Amino acid sequence: MFERTIAIFLGSVLLGIGINGFIVPFHLLDGGMIGISLLVKYVWGYKVGLTIITLSIPIYLIAWKLERRYFINSIHGLLVSSLIIDLLSPLRGMFSVSVMEGSVIGGLFIGTGIGWMLRHETSTGGTDLIALFLSRWFSINVGMVIFLIDAAVILAGLYVMGEGILFYSLVTILSVGFATMTMTLIRSINFYRSI
Repeated sequence: MFERTIAIFLGSVLLGIGINGFIVPFHLLDGGMIGISLLVKYVWGYKVGLTIITLSIPIYLIAWKLERRYFINSIHGLLVSSLIIDLLSPLRGMFSVSVMEGSVIGGLFIGTGIGWMLRHETSTGGTDLIALFLSRWFSINVGMVIFLIDAAVILAGLYVMGEGILFYSLVTILSVGFATMTMTLIRSINFYRSI
């Protein structure tokens, strides 16, 4: 329990730094629930963390019905990460990087945070929770599932944000997917070595 609590906190801090320090200043998108919440922020100005919570409610109701263990393990990740994302919003504009550097560094921070939480069987909820379901049911790497969902959100974001963000947002989700897969593969390798 203590390890999971630390994983939630550290993963949430990494998410908050990646989103606020590197993604939002360039109006880039990530995928999944974070990407959808970023779109809502860019269009209507709502807080990213609060939007993540609001949009995740239907997914959590499904999790409660189908797999309560995922609900219980992830509800803390959702609430803590959303709170920390909004608390770290003053980081916007603090780092002097190019848009390419921001998309890579931000993606690596976000993916490492997500992967760290997934390694401890928790998540930020939203589409990460859906990805966790699908990876368990179909034996697919959770990072790959997240990558596919993220790509769909980025493509949907083209209608709202235009083509200017496409390339750099794709770099962001590639970085997120790479970091998440790396973190979850490390867990798999350590698990099999312990058998």
